[in-house]
Amino acid sequence: MRRILSFVALTFSACCAQLDPMILNQVDMQPMFPEGIGSWSIVGGKASFTYTDGVLTGDAERLERNSFLVSPREYDDFVLEAEVWIEPGTNSGIQVRSHTNDKGRFFGYQIEIDTSPRAWSGGLYDEGRRGWMNSLEGNEEARAAFKNGEWNHYRIQAEGSNVKSWVNGVPCADFTDIDPNNTDLSGFIGFQVHSGAKAKVMWRNVQITEL
Repeated sequence: MRRILSFVALTFSACCAQLDPMILNQVDMQPMFPEGIGSWSIVGGKASFTYTDGVLTGDAERLERNSFLVSPREYDDFVLEAEVWIEPGTNSGIQVRSHTNDKGRFFGYQIEIDTSPRAWSGGLYDEGRRGWMNSLEGNEEARAAFKNGEWNHYRIQAEGSNVKSWVNGVPCADFTDIDPNNTDLSGFIGFQVHSGAKAKVMWRNVQITEL
């Protein structure tokens, strides 16, 4: 009986690892900015990015181009978590597995932060390339997850060719990229201040674990 129970336990653990590596790696979450943002770079428009008391703030009076605070190295498979607050009426996003082209344009997968009535926060957008890959059109539960004017919890998982997102625990994007010319299996992480009128967005408790 003991051998049977051990076999069942091992089988259950293996299934859980395949179904939700986030849970098993939760203890391995590491702060995204252990030494601040000194080694990070700004790409695109010249928004102001500051990091104080564990809060990353991006703001600008007006931008002609989207601005991104970009990680000093690339990541492939990972889980990233963060809390986000954004000024209502503006737009932002978290870039994953992204790159800079020869014209200085940052492009790649973006998990949307959307305060408009469209309410596609958590959707997957391909910044500077193909546009919407997994919007939240018709997904009313996901559209209702984001709360304007409040801190919202984001979880992003990139594993193989699949990218998933959750907002406040609600599943949003779940997209497997089968395009051989555009699928990015690794790249930089970036935090966006969108172009246009005055904008302010903040992130806190930003953590990552590599799978």
